[in-house]
Amino acid sequence: MTVTNRPAGALAPAGSGVSSPHAHDVGLLVLRLALGLTVAAHGTQKLFGWFGGGGIEGTGQFFAMSGYPSGKAMAVIAGLTETLGGLGLIFGLLTPLAGAAVLGTMINALAVKWGGGFFAPDGVEYELLLAVSAAGLALTGPGRLSVDRYLPGLRAHRLVYGVVAVALAVVLAGLVLLIRN
Repeated sequence: MTVTNRPAGALAPAGSGVSSPHAHDVGLLVLRLALGLTVAAHGTQKLFGWFGGGGIEGTGQFFAMSGYPSGKAMAVIAGLTETLGGLGLIFGLLTPLAGAAVLGTMINALAVKWGGGFFAPDGVEYELLLAVSAAGLALTGPGRLSVDRYLPGLRAHRLVYGVVAVALAVVLAGLVLLIRN
């Protein structure tokens, strides 16, 4: 096997077994769309009662029963966080922060459902999958098929952006959990 030196960014010859750089971007787009649409839909359930959701009133009652103060306010915060975070992921807009918004919300969802085992419907597998996917997107960035690609500060995603966003999500989620009874 011969090794050739190619300039950085040069495409590998067809059939070389090296994936196209575009495959990475398409894969991230698929993940962003699936996660973003799912989370945004859950946010609209909380805010507007769409898709069989409880709206602010019903979701607020759930938050109050789960030990959060000001159930309605928490429903609005969770609904906005999920909706805006999901939309951010869909479009690849401020992706580290969008991923952090979803991660922080899912940390709280995990805390509420903890103790019900791992598997759905009572377990945490769903929330854990959403949380880990959001953290992964915050760390990797959105790929080139995103709005972030056109924003000067985010054009070249840096790992540090993702690490800071994930840390912010963990700290803020922890603070919210501290006010929970």
